[in-house]
Amino acid sequence: MDKIKIGILTCSDRAAANVYEDISGKEIIRYMDEVLSNDWEPIYKIVPDEKETIAGTMLEMAHTDQCALIVTTGGTGPALRDVTPEATEAVCQKMLPGFGELMRQVSLQYVATAILSRQTAGVLDNSLIINLPGKPSAIRQCLEAVFPAVPYCLDLIGGPYLVCDDSKVKIFRPKQ
Repeated sequence: MDKIKIGILTCSDRAAANVYEDISGKEIIRYMDEVLSNDWEPIYKIVPDEKETIAGTMLEMAHTDQCALIVTTGGTGPALRDVTPEATEAVCQKMLPGFGELMRQVSLQYVATAILSRQTAGVLDNSLIINLPGKPSAIRQCLEAVFPAVPYCLDLIGGPYLVCDDSKVKIFRPKQ
């Protein structure tokens, strides 16, 4: 069986300019390594906070790289340069606001400023795009909250069959 490709997209002016190391993207890779039972391959990219660049990279990851799942980090706050949700909305055919609602609900247990976050998710053809915050601890909290629904979402949009380590994450698929 072919490796499942998962896009890891860090949206950050400073990480793209090598001002600092991208620990957020590496945290996403670490999480996927822990929970996925499938063979998978990360398609890892760092781009500046530019809406057109982010959107173009998402399209490339979905169509050229054939990523079933694209997980972004960064650019979800209220600052002027935070445009990841807008880029996601620009390329997706369907938005899945429940992902963002759950991630904010979970994050509010840790920081009051979670209400400022604009994480979201959407479907781009056969790819699921999930926008995560930029802080590594928040990335883990958010992924742990939403990941149980990710494999079934991929089933519904014609993506690959994702299998997870049951001791790490309890995925949900309806009984046949």
